[in-house]
Amino acid sequence: MVNEEILVVDDGVENLEVVSHILEETGYEVATALNGDRALQIVSHHPPDLILLDIKMPGIDGFETCQKLKLNPDTSMIPVIFMTAFNDTKSKVKGLEIGAVDYITKPFQEQELLARVKTHLQLRQSSQNLEKRIAERTHKLQTALDQINEFQLQLVQSEKMSSLGNLVAGVAHEINNPAGFLLNNLKPAENHVEDLLSLIDFLLTKCSPNDPEIQQKIEEYDFNFIREDLPKLLKSMNLGVERICHLSYSLRNFSRQDREHKIDFNIHDGIDSTLLILKHRTQKTPKRSAIHIIKHYGNIPVIKCFTGQLNQVFMNILANSIEAFDGDEINQKFTDKKEKNHQIIIHTAVVPKNQVEIKIEDNGFGMKAEIKKRIFEQGFTTKPIGKGTGLGMAIAHQIITEKHGGTITCDSQENKGTTFTIRLPIS
Repeated sequence: MVNEEILVVDDGVENLEVVSHILEETGYEVATALNGDRALQIVSHHPPDLILLDIKMPGIDGFETCQKLKLNPDTSMIPVIFMTAFNDTKSKVKGLEIGAVDYITKPFQEQELLARVKTHLQLRQSSQNLEKRIAERTHKLQTALDQINEFQLQLVQSEKMSSLGNLVAGVAHEINNPAGFLLNNLKPAENHVEDLLSLIDFLLTKCSPNDPEIQQKIEEYDFNFIREDLPKLLKSMNLGVERICHLSYSLRNFSRQDREHKIDFNIHDGIDSTLLILKHRTQKTPKRSAIHIIKHYGNIPVIKCFTGQLNQVFMNILANSIEAFDGDEINQKFTDKKEKNHQIIIHTAVVPKNQVEIKIEDNGFGMKAEIKKRIFEQGFTTKPIGKGTGLGMAIAHQIITEKHGGTITCDSQENKGTTFTIRLPIS
């Protein structure tokens, strides 16, 4: 049973009756209007699924009526098909330029009218369904990402990394569900588009292949381009959803819980996951320009480690590097540095004694010698009371040296920058 409602607008009563009868016999619900003003009133109270609109009418004509519909956000997406005795190219072009989706010339053939109406209703329904699904899932994804940003900032600053790991794992799970839904439904959407294109091809076979109007419409709508471009658009959407799935994977990778024994781990995955968590903090602020992350990754093997603990070390160091550009007192002291090309450079390489080396270098304001000496001291912090516990770098030192048998050093010069160097045994 067809439930779509069509508004027919024509100042000719006889034509209204004929068109209404044809549509009602097919199963459509039909509303009518004798002029543009009345049509706008009807649409404002009860928007139809499609509008068949005459051009020459008393009061405002069809062109002006269509323009008013397209300027209103509530009615702009309703497909409008002009149905008129004007068959000159100028009128057709004008109608399409102001937003009509099709143009039927009187006198019309009943089957042509129904075919065009059916096609545009199906296209609108498919578009609405896809937009609704995408909007719903996008809203859920945005909500989940907002939660990530809010909780990450709070927990990273307080250095409660174990809680952060549990939180990120949960949010990653929430992202994964709607992303998976989108990924699974894009293929059916592609199939629906293929079916619609096949339906159009079928309808074209039922029409005269030499019909000049049909050929003109095909050229006006650039149907061949649409046929080629629409699958590409769906493919691009598919790639976008795959990127969201990659985001979920990165978050899960960051929050992996440590087991009793060390496991194989790709250092680059850990660094990348940490950078993803901190990405919002590297963006431009009113007090400084954006912080650019530069990665010089070498060809390094996987190593056995406690992945969660190592990610915590990367988080502490990178967060400190970002904060080196953020201090109010520092920015006031070095105002000429505000527009500096802020950089954090990460190097990885295999070095002698069968070790992997990770260098995290920033071109911030560096540290005074007395601060550098105490950087790994438990309880030592340069942050105001309530902003830091003085445990972050002490924990990092313990994880690298005691848990992994490696080394971590800090080299810093005031006004020039800071470099943390980590070395971990490969086996």
